[in-house]
Amino acid sequence: MAGREEMSTSFGAESGAYELGRPDYPTQAVEWILQPVRDEGRALRVADVGAGTGKLTRVAVELGAEVVAIDPDPAMLAELRAQVHAVPTFVGSAERMPLPDASVDALLFGQAWHWVDPAAGSAEAGRVLRAGGVLGLIWNIRDESVPWVRRLTEIMRGSHAEEMLAAGEPPLEAPFSHVEAAVWSWRRPMTRDALFAMARSRSYVITAAYDERSRIEEGLARLFDEIGAVGVATVDLPYVTKAFRAIRP
Repeated sequence: MAGREEMSTSFGAESGAYELGRPDYPTQAVEWILQPVRDEGRALRVADVGAGTGKLTRVAVELGAEVVAIDPDPAMLAELRAQVHAVPTFVGSAERMPLPDASVDALLFGQAWHWVDPAAGSAEAGRVLRAGGVLGLIWNIRDESVPWVRRLTEIMRGSHAEEMLAAGEPPLEAPFSHVEAAVWSWRRPMTRDALFAMARSRSYVITAAYDERSRIEEGLARLFDEIGAVGVATVDLPYVTKAFRAIRP
């Protein structure tokens, strides 16, 4: 099995699959994260860290924020620029952001904090956020209370994010203390191609050996046949979006 660092930087190899297969974030969830720093007098200064192909970036832009996108993988940022125009992009990480001190109102991490060193990431977030700024962490997690979705995960294997959130709140350290949480349930219509793309965009699958990846692909094909995800037909993939916010003292 690939190491954690290799897995965390593997996504650029499947940036197109990531864009097609991964869900967008519910607007109301991003609004909830940003609510403590909303100021109708000016646009919010927001950094999307671990921005990937811009799934979270575009929601923040649509909500009127001035956004910069940061990701360690240039291939992911190239896909982001193709999808979201006029957003500055920078290569960087949660532990080392190319941003000045106290320069943003909000830091957003979509499907990303589980790759972050909590102490170093929290300290760096505290550096770049202004006093009263908000650190927002959000994940779209498949709803495994549905039997076929649970089988889907068994075939693909679970993720670091799912393991972390099953244990409770995401770990934060100084200068952050109190964390608020909120949850939304929703469904995303998915074609067979989109379901395969979602699976192929996962770090475990990207870094899997040939035999393991073949096993996964064969298992997915059988499952998708069973649930009627054939051709252009769609099935609803249920999601639970979990969002967390913490205020910079």
